[in-house]
Amino acid sequence: MDQITFHHDTVLSDVHMLLPNARRLMTRLNSVGQPVFLSKFRILSDSEKHDNGEPGRGLKEAEPNDEPREDGDKDTGVTRGTDGEEGEEGGAGNVEPCLDVDGDLDVKHRPRKNPDEERGRDPVCPVILKQSNSALEEEDEHTDREDIIKIEHTMATTLEDVGKQVWLGAFLLADFILSEPHVFRGATVLELGAGTGLTSIVMATVAKTLYCTDVGEDLLSMCKKNVTLNQHLIEPAGGEVRVRQLDWLQYDLCTDADVEFSWTEEEVADLYDNTKIIIAADVCYDEDLTDGLFRTLYRLCSNFRHTCTIFISLEKRMNFTLRHMDVSCDAYNHFSHCLVQLEELVDGRCRFRVEQLPSDFAQFLLYERIEQLELWKVSVTVNPPPEDTEQS
Repeated sequence: MDQITFHHDTVLSDVHMLLPNARRLMTRLNSVGQPVFLSKFRILSDSEKHDNGEPGRGLKEAEPNDEPREDGDKDTGVTRGTDGEEGEEGGAGNVEPCLDVDGDLDVKHRPRKNPDEERGRDPVCPVILKQSNSALEEEDEHTDREDIIKIEHTMATTLEDVGKQVWLGAFLLADFILSEPHVFRGATVLELGAGTGLTSIVMATVAKTLYCTDVGEDLLSMCKKNVTLNQHLIEPAGGEVRVRQLDWLQYDLCTDADVEFSWTEEEVADLYDNTKIIIAADVCYDEDLTDGLFRTLYRLCSNFRHTCTIFISLEKRMNFTLRHMDVSCDAYNHFSHCLVQLEELVDGRCRFRVEQLPSDFAQFLLYERIEQLELWKVSVTVNPPPEDTEQS
């Protein structure tokens, strides 16, 4: 496969688009014929990590525009009129606008450089490579480092298969885990909608047991493969990752031994007795799925034996809609509405408190932490069951 083919219903994660000229190593075709790629993400050391003290700060601060003009001047924020007078940008200085023959504003552009010269930013053109299995094994020998996360994923999928891609929300939640390891150390954790498993893998470096869940045999197989690829990170920490099926649209957990990725009775008991943390990354992009997520959260928390904390990361995606004839974010608005409903819920079984966390914690992974990335915390208090007053 020499190039990626895009269709009208193709969805591509920003994670891949914002890494120009990254090597995309195609390893195999999955069971449904999709090409599977291998990407490597490095966890930055304490000396390399980025301090995100300002919301929306990306990997690099914008540099002042000190690049000299073709005429030897620098950009000073001042425009010159045709008569040589100077005025501030925005029209101050009474400079007459230049119009073309049709009466449209004639914008004078700075002369372009030779395209062969060095650009400020490389073009985004992922290179897709093919290698033999022996070459893959040889490369793996040099990348089993404690700071490298290896993830198999697909690219440019339909909306139904977006779980097979890597999304920015997973990086944000992974950064939070790496920044606040004491919150999760030694805990039993459940991830909902784990996708490729990146966040679960990071969590397993501090947690005791991680139930990594999603739906779909092909997706779960990919997730399990990624867990295997990253045992060099998981085993030294003593964590354990169990990939299991959890369908938000079904009430009960599947315990059929003949079904792959089903639960054992012991695991179900452990889930309800010991889970302290629930996480979900970038799973609220469809209203029906969001409803299913919140129903699942309520159902699980109502059966837990202890209080727990839920962390949900997501990207607020703005789109122009014909229905509103404006830019809106229906999926985010529905998510916010569900949060309000959850906090206002009163049934005597459990109580929910919702808060948005600041996104100024340290950045351990290389990605652009845009201001649309958000992290929400839901604190769940489980009310004790009423004592049985009946006489035996």
